[in-house]
Amino acid sequence: MAMLLGIKSELSYTIGYARVSSHDQKEDLERQKQVIEIFCASNGWQHEVISDLGSGMNYQKKGLKRLIRLICESSVERLVLTHKDSLLRFGSELIFSLCEHFGTEVVIINRTEDSTFEEDLAQDVLEIITVFSARLYGSRSNKNKKIIEELKAVGEKL
Repeated sequence: MAMLLGIKSELSYTIGYARVSSHDQKEDLERQKQVIEIFCASNGWQHEVISDLGSGMNYQKKGLKRLIRLICESSVERLVLTHKDSLLRFGSELIFSLCEHFGTEVVIINRTEDSTFEEDLAQDVLEIITVFSARLYGSRSNKNKKIIEELKAVGEKL
């Protein structure tokens, strides 16, 4: 339900958002969802958990799109995250600005205030390298598979 003259929808509630980058981190995704569930329940908040499996640099994830839509419809009273980076690797500040604009409180359960700028920068660089390496090796793998299949087809004709 949309916001009317600055009044929040009566359907506003808490949304928890959990995300991991790859399938081999599915256990971590389940842990994030459990932490969010317990945290929200212990605060007595009516809530729903939205989860995504995909890179923190991918802005096209189904759950993230839904979360943004709900925030913009003023349907989210508060957004609960286990960590800031579980939202997006880069650009989470944009989502936080949307939350501020639409009156959505942001709650980050595991805040790490003591990380330095250099540590954050190093982590960001590692994430970028990881994403591009995976894309590079993935594209090479597909090309190699195609070449092998073509060679097999040529070999069968001989």
